[in-house]
Amino acid sequence: MKLLYKLIRDIKQSIGQFIAFTLVVAVGAFFYAGLVTYSNNLSAYTEAYFTEHNLSDLHVYYNQISQNDLADLSEIEGINKIEGRYTFDATQAFTDAKASLKIHSLPASNEINTPTILAGKIPSKKNEILLDSRYAKEHDFQVGDQIHISVDERDFTFIISGLGENVEHAKKNEIQDHKTYGFAYMAEETIPEIADGSSYNEIMIDAKEGYDIDKLGKSIELHSKQLSYVNQVSKERTFSYSKINETIQNNKWMSMVIPFVLFLIEAIILLLAMSRIIDSQRNQVGIMKALGVQNRNIMLHYMGYPVLVGIIGSILGCVIANLVFIPFVIASSARAYSLPGIQFSLSFYSIIPPIIFSSAFGVLACYLSGRTLFKECAAQAMRPKPPKTMKKLFIERIPGLWSRLSYSYKLILRNIFLNKQKAFASSIGVFVSTLLLITAFGTQAALLKVANQIEDVYTYDLRVDYTVGTTPDQIKLPSGVKNSYDLSTFPVEFIKDDVKENATFVVTSKENTLIHFFDENDNRISLEDNGVLVPKSYADKYHIVEGDTITISFTAPELQNKSVDMKVLQISTQYSNPSFYSTPAYLQSVGIDYTPTSLFVKANSEADLFSVRTFFDQDQHVDSISDKDDRKKSAQYILNQNSFVFIMFIICAVILSFGAIYTISSINIYERNRELATLKVLGYQKNKINRLIFFENIILTTFAVIVALPLSSYVYAIIVKALSSTHQQIPDQLNISSMLASVILAYLLTVLSNLLLWRKVTKINMIESLKSIE
Repeated sequence: MKLLYKLIRDIKQSIGQFIAFTLVVAVGAFFYAGLVTYSNNLSAYTEAYFTEHNLSDLHVYYNQISQNDLADLSEIEGINKIEGRYTFDATQAFTDAKASLKIHSLPASNEINTPTILAGKIPSKKNEILLDSRYAKEHDFQVGDQIHISVDERDFTFIISGLGENVEHAKKNEIQDHKTYGFAYMAEETIPEIADGSSYNEIMIDAKEGYDIDKLGKSIELHSKQLSYVNQVSKERTFSYSKINETIQNNKWMSMVIPFVLFLIEAIILLLAMSRIIDSQRNQVGIMKALGVQNRNIMLHYMGYPVLVGIIGSILGCVIANLVFIPFVIASSARAYSLPGIQFSLSFYSIIPPIIFSSAFGVLACYLSGRTLFKECAAQAMRPKPPKTMKKLFIERIPGLWSRLSYSYKLILRNIFLNKQKAFASSIGVFVSTLLLITAFGTQAALLKVANQIEDVYTYDLRVDYTVGTTPDQIKLPSGVKNSYDLSTFPVEFIKDDVKENATFVVTSKENTLIHFFDENDNRISLEDNGVLVPKSYADKYHIVEGDTITISFTAPELQNKSVDMKVLQISTQYSNPSFYSTPAYLQSVGIDYTPTSLFVKANSEADLFSVRTFFDQDQHVDSISDKDDRKKSAQYILNQNSFVFIMFIICAVILSFGAIYTISSINIYERNRELATLKVLGYQKNKINRLIFFENIILTTFAVIVALPLSSYVYAIIVKALSSTHQQIPDQLNISSMLASVILAYLLTVLSNLLLWRKVTKINMIESLKSIE
């Protein structure tokens, strides 16, 4: 019990240091608990959600396929269940905008991609429709309302029988825009009214457990030779499924790496601190040994300090994560995905790993710091630690240089080189903290660059998308248009060896000045008629360089999955929604017909823009219009989804840096009590003594910063690579401002820690520090 009282007294005597340790542990626990909760809850929910609603393993598309053909295909080996449906695109006009709807028919006995009903019921009669609940909320639709849609210039009216979500539309598009895009399901009896027949154009396949999906896909394609086969997409290649899994994998990686790095910093700081605490209490250890206290109990007494730090810090970090991180995760998930009923709750067990890791590091630090002292006998332990022998420094051997240095600088250099191991360990703490700061600032700057590039790439006032079947001679331009360029967007597959990946292929003229392309050094590049621009995200993943030949398969139904080889013109840096680009001339040279489907428009002035938009709004051939505000929404979505994590990362990096620097400075003062007391006796003023400690800490910080700067690019590149994908590129180069801000902040934290420790220097008791056992 007395040892417990002593532990409490030791904590009171250095409460600032104890708080710094606790905050360091809390930061690691905060990120661990938050990221693990997000990753585990999302992974567990989606796994159960996909299983419960039987997410289709394979989608196969046809121009049309009958029920008899469907029955024949169901006999193929590997198919557990097969369902046919009719899928089509529809539009809905509102007073201020147009929206697109992806509508599917519901099989009579639906067992694949079953919907989740949130209100109302499944459509069972003609002209009934089950509407996307998020889309309905944006447009104030309720069960029982009428909804008017247009399909191929024909108008239809449906009654909303229910509102719901579907497992196949958990992620609709990049920015999860529920206002301009939604989905719906209609009864199978309605197909003849829409398709002028009862045929399907899509089949959904539930494969047998463990069966090779690629093998099954090839079998289906082989059996579909006599049918109007178009294309097929496996579950893993669907946009929704791939995006959710990408998020889960990224968060799993971050939940392991980030806490490990933070706990590693804590281990370094605790090793320094426990070494200082045990060394400074040699006399007390000797007295306890002389009183008969066993070495094991003395060691356990000192180990209680880091264990207590680990428990309090872990509890504090998890509580803050529950109050701050989890609400953010809930809001972020709601913006990013449509997952009905998902809940994020912090598990009690998430507190255990931080306690175990932090306590284990602390206990190990105590053992390594105290094992030598505990081997000594009581009489020897009660004596002061013998001073280290000091050899001449290299700088002392340079004639005339050492004599020109002031006494203060000589003291600083001698102290650093006398305790080289501790100085090195101190620098490691600052070094890792500086790396965290640079990475945090760099990633936040990268997100801003991703958002800003959208404005740099697209400079049009309006993007006008025309209805399917619109011919070039039907496209008319109003007065007030300064520039206009047509383009067309194709859904394609990028093929490399046996790998297929969904992508977007955009065709526009090389004279188009309303869209700009950049290389990896932000230099402008242009389209030419002899090749295709490849996104850097694809080039990095598949090791594509300029001059290579790539294979692109055009999956649009009218192009019948035609595959062509294309020459790589240049590599284009595209941070958001990367696409392949070529000119109409090059596309036609490889045998693909080009028909423009969209138009980029630049108005003469802001005054003309209103009349230009009004003209296109009234054009019956126009399907949808987007403007600058829509581009800003995309940029804002990127920032909203990611900024919180990296702002918290910056804050936590600051806390860690301050904890490391404050602890190192505190250790420096405690270890040099005798030396600093001697200087006070010799008449050194308090400000001069503080200046000694300050300059020593500045030297250690400078050394850490010099080492951290070249390595920061490597660490940052690893993190960016983990967060990037072919569909989302993040800048992999640190900018000077991020590095400069991190360095300045590291020095500011050093200054702040010295100011807070000023009182410790003034409180040094000269008589108590200078007296010895002898």
